[in-house]
Amino acid sequence: MTIILVYIKCDSFSFAFEFPMTTPSKSPPPPLPVANHEPRPRLDSRDILGGNSAVEIDHAGQRYLLRVTRENKLILTK
Repeated sequence: MTIILVYIKCDSFSFAFEFPMTTPSKSPPPPLPVANHEPRPRLDSRDILGGNSAVEIDHAGQRYLLRVTRENKLILTK
């Protein structure tokens, strides 16, 4: 811990202040991600959409909507 002492003196008064300063403890860096050397499966969006502009996807009890925008981008919403 470091203490900073400030002393101010004028003709009619004087002040002294102490400011204890602590430096935050350094936490260890997060672990590096493990490299996965297996190739990921790749699906063509045309196979998923089947000619539709949107499809619903059920995942873990939740329903998501995958749709194609006017700019031909994919958007997944809950």
